[in-house]
Amino acid sequence: MKLKNYVNQIEKEVIEIRRHLHKYPELSNQEKETSNYIQQKLTEYGISFETGFATYGVLGIIKGKHSGKTVALRADMDALSMQEENDHDFVSVHPNVMHACGHDAHTAMLLGAGYVLKQMEEKLHGTVLLVFQPAEEDSPIGGAQVMMDDGVFDTYKPDVIYGQHVWPTLPTGQVGVTDREMMGASDRFKIVLKGRGGHASMPHQTSDVVVAAGHLITSLQTIVSRNLDPLEASVVTVSVLRAGSMPNVIPTEVVLEGSIRTYSEAIREKLKHRFFTMVNQVAEAFEAEVAIQYKDGYPATVNTPEWAETVRQSARKVLGEDATPVVKPSMAGEDFGRFLKKYPGCFIWLGVQLENEEERVPLHDPHFKINEAALSNGTGLLAQVAVDTLERLRGEE
Repeated sequence: MKLKNYVNQIEKEVIEIRRHLHKYPELSNQEKETSNYIQQKLTEYGISFETGFATYGVLGIIKGKHSGKTVALRADMDALSMQEENDHDFVSVHPNVMHACGHDAHTAMLLGAGYVLKQMEEKLHGTVLLVFQPAEEDSPIGGAQVMMDDGVFDTYKPDVIYGQHVWPTLPTGQVGVTDREMMGASDRFKIVLKGRGGHASMPHQTSDVVVAAGHLITSLQTIVSRNLDPLEASVVTVSVLRAGSMPNVIPTEVVLEGSIRTYSEAIREKLKHRFFTMVNQVAEAFEAEVAIQYKDGYPATVNTPEWAETVRQSARKVLGEDATPVVKPSMAGEDFGRFLKKYPGCFIWLGVQLENEEERVPLHDPHFKINEAALSNGTGLLAQVAVDTLERLRGEE
């Protein structure tokens, strides 16, 4: 039986799984019931599994009848701290918790792909690992490195690893892949400026940290515009500013928070060095004390060209010759980058764009929805990629 027929068999159940997970979301490092549900489904499909990685992580194992290499497929499980504002009949029942990033769909499609590959195990040359990862949203720690530290790949080491993410700006039926940089490194910072406060009418008696903060925000923008090649992509963003509570009082403290996004590891280190230099120099110029917290977050998600091309070929088999348009990388961060630092592979964007343009919203929006017709696309793509990769690895032996 062809792969597509197995996808058709599981298509409705994948939608049901996604809706169940959407209705009962769990935050990072709290995915107990999600993990139990995944284990229940794997048992139902006859897929063996191991647990205990990053507490709630699950590793499904499908051994083909024939010997060969190992391919891993990864889906994340956790939801966001956000109140859902949709009105469909499977809206989140948990206050301020919502699958607004599509991890419910990722898990459902990986379970579906697991079902498909289990039906095909007699023909598989090698092993397929189903990696259900918790805590992807828990930056900068995440769950990928913790799973690896806990030994998720100690017994079965992947020769290639893939991850898939729903992408609402990409039309349903299309797949986005780049040959190298796919997602950005995501570092975070917090700056606390302290000075002498006082009456707003007598600024000469103070060291005004509000003015210092204004200069600092402007100065930080020059790190990218004046220290990097204009063709290099990077972003420095100050997204939080807290200062004062009264219009006639110069405060003693200002807090700034934000993030730095890069692709290149060398540029990442250069921006970090310039950031510390600039913050300290501005603080000194305005006679302010400064405390800096800087957290190195997820590394850039960088695909392996060979396996990106395999994804394109698989996508054309499943979705047609026009399924793989040229896409530009995103500066958004992704914990899957940690897997790709250790193993070759590819991160995939799956088009889930809604037909109704007025309903389209970005990821992490309280009204986020997907076109559920895309779930069978993603299920079939993951299964096809696994099959094609094992065959390609077999040919390289």
